[in-house]
Amino acid sequence: MTMKGLLPEGNYAECANGYRIHYLDEGDGDVVMFLHGSGPGASGYSNFKGNYPALVTAGYRCLVPDHIGYGFSDKPDDRDHPLEFFVECMIQTLDCAGVERCTLVGNSLGGAVALGMALEYPERIDKLILMAPGGLSELHEYQQMSGMQKVFAVFGSGEPVTPDVMKDLFATGLMHNPAHATDELVAERMQVMQIMNGHVMATMQVPVLTERLKELDCPVLGFWGLNEKMMPENGIMAMAHNIRQLRLVLVSECGHWVMVEHEDMFNRYCLDFLDNG
Repeated sequence: MTMKGLLPEGNYAECANGYRIHYLDEGDGDVVMFLHGSGPGASGYSNFKGNYPALVTAGYRCLVPDHIGYGFSDKPDDRDHPLEFFVECMIQTLDCAGVERCTLVGNSLGGAVALGMALEYPERIDKLILMAPGGLSELHEYQQMSGMQKVFAVFGSGEPVTPDVMKDLFATGLMHNPAHATDELVAERMQVMQIMNGHVMATMQVPVLTERLKELDCPVLGFWGLNEKMMPENGIMAMAHNIRQLRLVLVSECGHWVMVEHEDMFNRYCLDFLDNG
């Protein structure tokens, strides 16, 4: 692994669909794959740099990919990006990494991708850890959330996204405690922003998966911040009423990124779930 600017560069999966997916691969043991969310400048490392090292230390092999269209992965601008495409790329990344089964950790878009993988490839998934996953509400419900409105306003204005604009978006739209919107985080996201083409966010299509949650056949640990500004709260009850093997943690003083705002607690709960179910 080498540094490419502010971000580590790891391996590249040459997927069967012809695309290259970048991923970090650290540790030995049972496999945990971390699936990041959407948004400007998103990457696996930037989302989970405070989390996956704790699992590596505890004896797990951690894969931290960049979704298609993000980070150092390929960024096609000639096709749409439905949920099935994200799922396909992640399953083929597992194939390239020689992984038969794993646990998935996903937030936001990554949570929807994790759900899609578990629903379509249940034989590949041991457990799910979901943080305010996408795919549980209708578009008009997302559009009513103040954080989502801020995202649309920033990226629909046509104005350049400066570091100050990015920092304000994170501090007021995604987080409860603005202190977590650090200059380091903003710089990492700005680096990826320079190589994103915007097509992935413009053509992303995530269906409502609520009715299919009953099909899940694996244990699930869910987190939801009670100061969430991006995901409608009906997602909480969608999970609670429909996932049979669910442990659900509601976190006060927390926005959209529980793994960042409550890093130590999140890591402890994940390790307990991985070790003990």
